[in-house]
Amino acid sequence: MARISRVIAEWVHSLSIGDAPGEVVEEAKKRFIDTVGVALGAFNEEPVRIARAIAEGTGGARVPATLWGTGLRVAADHAAFANGCAARYFDFNDTYLSKEALHPSDMIPALLAAAEIVDADGSRLLEGIIAAYEVVGALADSYSVRSRGWDHTVYINIATAAGAGKVLGLGLDELEQAINIATNTSLALRQTRAGELSMWKGCAAAHAARNGLFSSLLAWKGMTGPSPVFEGEFGFFNVALCGDGFELARRGEWRLLKTSIKYWPVEYHSMSAVEAALKIREEAGELRPEDIESVEVRTFTVSYKIIVKDPEKWDPKTRETADHSLPYIVAAALLDGRVWIDTFKPERFLAQDVRAVMSRMKIEVDPEYDKIYPDGIGNRIIVKLKDGRRLEAESIYPPGHFKNPLSREGVEEKFLKVTKGYISEQDARSFFNDAWNLEKLVDPARPVRRLVVTGTRI
Repeated sequence: MARISRVIAEWVHSLSIGDAPGEVVEEAKKRFIDTVGVALGAFNEEPVRIARAIAEGTGGARVPATLWGTGLRVAADHAAFANGCAARYFDFNDTYLSKEALHPSDMIPALLAAAEIVDADGSRLLEGIIAAYEVVGALADSYSVRSRGWDHTVYINIATAAGAGKVLGLGLDELEQAINIATNTSLALRQTRAGELSMWKGCAAAHAARNGLFSSLLAWKGMTGPSPVFEGEFGFFNVALCGDGFELARRGEWRLLKTSIKYWPVEYHSMSAVEAALKIREEAGELRPEDIESVEVRTFTVSYKIIVKDPEKWDPKTRETADHSLPYIVAAALLDGRVWIDTFKPERFLAQDVRAVMSRMKIEVDPEYDKIYPDGIGNRIIVKLKDGRRLEAESIYPPGHFKNPLSREGVEEKFLKVTKGYISEQDARSFFNDAWNLEKLVDPARPVRRLVVTGTRI
């Protein structure tokens, strides 16, 4: 039986953009635009500024990769990390749900950095994006690493190495070595997403993608890695998975088409809860804590484990915990009639009104929603008001879900909204024109390089 690292390398090496249906290429462009937008929107957030400050120290006349929003060139791995932190910070980039849930677009900053290193064109970048999405989705379909206490970024590391290797033009043997190196160095603790969440929640995937890029750069120059890295005596299966193994999920439907773009900046399993809560708010009109007798939320097991069960999710004290708190997200949506980036500022999630509503909330798992996961994310909310009204709403496929996808116009609208005050609409429109024609660009980084943050968020 072929080594898993070899199987992945063969998938990636054989892929050509000509193999991908037009729909796949179109959706890849949407995710490229979306990733750049949410990254620029987070330009001045503290973890992003920290990462950018370190990256700026690696600048110079001949360094290859762009630090998004600045126009500066810095070391490629530092660009991958800083840009990746920005793309992930608002928890607003895309999602893939399977045995493991993860955010494939976490890899895009590293893949664009790889393209800048070798002057790859837009078609090569798209091949790398599509390949990386296919690999990370296949891994997520194969085994839930969080069940063993590992973070999903384990898979981001491996898939980024594969996608970056494709962009760099690695041969089959070099690709396998890149995957070997990345897998051997990929393990990251799930504590990143347990209890009270820290800044690292939004940076862990960027670190993994940076490491995947670096693994491919090493293999490009001839470095070899341990093999068989999955199946060996002290390999991934025996050490990380405690003796479990898995059969790598094979190619089927293009997995990029099963990724979902976020419509609100919340942990994805709560996306349908936001839609349901906003439907109730629209029907009820303005709501105050004293109007609400009780709130009942029916969700699914994965949602409960990730964004409900920890005591910290009922008492969020950091931004990172708040956007992973189903109780808080529902309370804020009901009271405010909106969910946006400012929903996760301390003055909002520490406010007494949302705390009062959370204290009257009960969240339980509904087995019927477990049956439809991961193809659907069912949440039902029932609100009883003190005036006797009982309001109820359900959502399964919220806006941006792969079964309810955003149009080109929807992707652009989100970009403009999240970058408002940082990027002019004229510059954004120019970027859109280039990005929708990404496969025709000789330099796919040029449109991003031209998006320099000069304003102040409104």
